[in-house]
Amino acid sequence: MIEWRDEGALIRVRKHGESSAIIEVFTPSRGLTAGIVRGGTSRKIAPTLQPGAQLDVTWKARLEDHLGSFTVEPIRSRTAQVMQDRLALAGLNAVTGLLSFLLPDREAHAQLYARTIQLLDLLGQNDVWPLAYLQWEIALLDEMGFGMDLSACAVSGLNDDLFYVSPRTGRAVSRLAAGEWADRLLPLPHVLLGKGDADLNEIVLALRTTGHFLNNHLAKSLGNLPIPEARQRLIDAMKRLA
Repeated sequence: MIEWRDEGALIRVRKHGESSAIIEVFTPSRGLTAGIVRGGTSRKIAPTLQPGAQLDVTWKARLEDHLGSFTVEPIRSRTAQVMQDRLALAGLNAVTGLLSFLLPDREAHAQLYARTIQLLDLLGQNDVWPLAYLQWEIALLDEMGFGMDLSACAVSGLNDDLFYVSPRTGRAVSRLAAGEWADRLLPLPHVLLGKGDADLNEIVLALRTTGHFLNNHLAKSLGNLPIPEARQRLIDAMKRLA
């Protein structure tokens, strides 16, 4: 029998059979791991199994490659932070949807886990959450090997007047160096460079650029399925607030 215990965020829940549930939990040492919770749809356990919840989990299986089963104990719920706030709910769905779709099974990503918990703990703080989410997407791309290099212009090597991002390489391009290729490049708003104040419109523009690499680089490396629509619903929620 193989057994381990860890703390993690509940990412996904789906019904299994008459009374059980299959959950996906993101933990610092085990990454994204699935398992069965016996009685997971019961009145006693179901309220604990809400996406975003922080759980103490124990996973058991006869063999390492088996699905395994979870026993869970609640640490804290994040339900109150999202139930009365459309942006927070859209944000939670985007984060959990992307993690479930993009993360490989049982591969530790401790730094990304730490950033994810920080982001989830900010849900409901709408003055800071959109920028924190953008920074999380940038970290997600970096963690998965598809990060952008915005340190200097890919053409000139200089770091003056960086204005675009190459959709192919993810490197910055200056306004002057872009020339006639400007209309084929992605926008590089100041918020991606960590400069100046970021309003929602600029964050949405920056998410257009990160979204290109999520869709056309990271997701394509995993197959032909598009990233979850929950991300676009989050962007739409940001646009309404802006």
